[in-house]
Amino acid sequence: MNARRAIEAVERAGCVLSLLVAWEAIARSGLVSPLLMPRLSKIGSAFWAAVENGDIVYHGSFSLERAMIGFLLAVIIGVPLGAIMARLPLFEAVFEPLFSFSYPVPKIALYPILIFIFGLGSGSKIVLVFLECLYPITINSYFGIRGVPTSLLRAAQNMGASGPGLFWKVAVPAAAPDIFAGIRIALPLAFIVVILAEMIGESVGLGYYISYESASFDFAGSLAGIVAVAIMGFTLDRVLVLLRFHLIFWERFERPDR
Repeated sequence: MNARRAIEAVERAGCVLSLLVAWEAIARSGLVSPLLMPRLSKIGSAFWAAVENGDIVYHGSFSLERAMIGFLLAVIIGVPLGAIMARLPLFEAVFEPLFSFSYPVPKIALYPILIFIFGLGSGSKIVLVFLECLYPITINSYFGIRGVPTSLLRAAQNMGASGPGLFWKVAVPAAAPDIFAGIRIALPLAFIVVILAEMIGESVGLGYYISYESASFDFAGSLAGIVAVAIMGFTLDRVLVLLRFHLIFWERFERPDR
């Protein structure tokens, strides 16, 4: 099992390394202007300089705070809402058509309204992130709880489980993989939305930083901001995967080859 994990890690690293090599080769070939596609060394230097002077940390703290507050609010509200929809027909009849109807609408289209209500600061961006993340979390939770096999619930009832115990000890653990799938889908959406919102109208945040550096024709600096976003997103995704690994521990026994 350890050998398999090592091979998978090498394969993943090899994919990233291949992309970096391809970028460097194109940047050195002269096919693209070095202003638009700077070498990796120049991007690395710009990133390190932005870390040293505090720009990345300062702007990144705003983006991280906005993304995580909106994301966590979506988790806190979305998981119970999806579970209630799956368990109570009245809630399902009210909310399921609403989610199905409004899901295709890009929530960024609501941003001007949110700015009018919450202002140009963090409030409007947090609400926008919340709305974007709420849908995948709620819908995955809904279908996860709804998809719990009836035979599993009946077996638990035959062993004495009922009411809240049947829900929390049987239905929720059975639906946990689907719930975590929705949460993992929502996490990168939080960063995508907050960066886009900061590009539209803001004076702080990595979205503003990336937009400002691009407007100044410092594309190495702009790419350094993008690297910062990627690092934050990747780190939080790994934390989420680790959390899932420990909470849904029974999957380790069901799939011993992983």
